[in-house]
Amino acid sequence: MSDKPSMDKDRRNWLIATSAVGGVGAAAALYPFVDSFEPSERAKAAGAAVEIDIDGMKPDEMRTAEWRGKPVWVVRRTQEQVAELAKIDGELADPNSLRDPAQFTPPYAQNQWRSIKPEYFVVVGICTHLGCSPTPKFDSGAQPSLPTSWPGGYLCPCHGSTFDMAGRVYKNKPAPDNLEVPPHMYLSDTKILIGEDKKA
Repeated sequence: MSDKPSMDKDRRNWLIATSAVGGVGAAAALYPFVDSFEPSERAKAAGAAVEIDIDGMKPDEMRTAEWRGKPVWVVRRTQEQVAELAKIDGELADPNSLRDPAQFTPPYAQNQWRSIKPEYFVVVGICTHLGCSPTPKFDSGAQPSLPTSWPGGYLCPCHGSTFDMAGRVYKNKPAPDNLEVPPHMYLSDTKILIGEDKKA
């Protein structure tokens, strides 16, 4: 009779210990499952604004960032390329970006350069025809699949759409609209935030 309380106490301690270990094990097993409901860092970043550093960019240079799964190009245009934009309006389908500007051109980019600063151009590198990625063709002059008077711009190799250095589509091309200018703003002289334009 004197051993029974001791045995009950030992049994109780054993049950508590095994229950605690089992609970920890169950929690550990459930953690990856519950954690999978949290969005991944990549998923969080997919819709978030992204910064791109333009410090030290040279004329004719292009840098790329990813925003919402899309390539976004920042191009530093030469003075000659900026000057050329005014000379080719008659060759373009929508030189003033008036077609559906809310979708493809923010108000602060509804100008000849389609940019906040004439020198720097921010654009989504996806053709408005079937979603191909155009190829930068910044050099002027005759080149394969381009006219002899080519002033520089972008060529979509899939179906031949051509765009000028402001992403404006030429007439009689498959692409129905100019390339998209994403929401963006300057955080400083050397940093651009792509995906937000609250201060623009």
